[in-house]
Amino acid sequence: MANRIITLIASATEIVCALGFEDQLVGRSHECDYPHSTASLPVCSSSKIEVKANSRAIDDQVRAIVADGLSVYRVDAELLDRLAPTVIITQTQCEVCAVSLKDVEKAVCELVGSQPRIVSLEPMSLSDVWKDIRIVASDLGDPARGDDLVARLTDRLEALRAETAPAESRPSIACIEWIDPLMSAGNWVPELVECAGGENLFGEPGKHSGYFDIEQLAEADPDMIAIMPCGFGIERSCREMAPLATHPVWRELSAVKQGRVVMTDGNHFFNRPGPRMVESAEILTEFLHPGRFDFGHCGSGWRYWNDQEHH
Repeated sequence: MANRIITLIASATEIVCALGFEDQLVGRSHECDYPHSTASLPVCSSSKIEVKANSRAIDDQVRAIVADGLSVYRVDAELLDRLAPTVIITQTQCEVCAVSLKDVEKAVCELVGSQPRIVSLEPMSLSDVWKDIRIVASDLGDPARGDDLVARLTDRLEALRAETAPAESRPSIACIEWIDPLMSAGNWVPELVECAGGENLFGEPGKHSGYFDIEQLAEADPDMIAIMPCGFGIERSCREMAPLATHPVWRELSAVKQGRVVMTDGNHFFNRPGPRMVESAEILTEFLHPGRFDFGHCGSGWRYWNDQEHH
């Protein structure tokens, strides 16, 4: 019997589709936007946050809601019931990134008559991402598909690692996951940097992203700075740069002086623990080693920052 799948996290939608189960999806979260063919699916969640607010205001909203022990998302339990899922996929890794496990369990207990299985993912590192892909495949009834997809993804990453290993230098890089206040990218991003032939300066592999300040950035003075805010594409990130770009310390940074600040699509890449981890590593490789690698991501996945864009 075919599954009836609802995914409440964007990375899970990508995993389900990459595994070949897209035809069994019956609902998605408000943030699921890839593959584009999933856009017509019913939307089963919404955000309590004013997402058009600036970075500082969004951070304040999130902190206030989480401090009260609440979720930053709503689940439409009545819609879940009508869609009669057999499987709901969510996560426990981050209360800010997607609908939480407790919200799903509450909605399911209250209303959903189909008694779906709840699959909860908790990726903190690359190995966790591969484990989650296998968990999803197994829960959907075809573990071999998970093994096959993980083998293809890890083979691509290992090939990339082999290509960047002979590089004469490993440029140092600061990966910024939030602009105001400053947060460094943790979790799997340091591993992606290592794979791409760079030296990661902030954020620890396998650990949540943490706050830091511009003085720490200046002290480290990285060769490159990559801006990759969670949930923001390139244009939105450019509009959020003013608090950083107008700080007096900013202009003294080597990466700024040398034009080695890049804006990335932190929404579709880097912050989605799924199949496009490989593309995220390719994006890093392109700008860490300019002229040596071209995977076709420049212009869509990343571009150099222009000092005039935050005005």
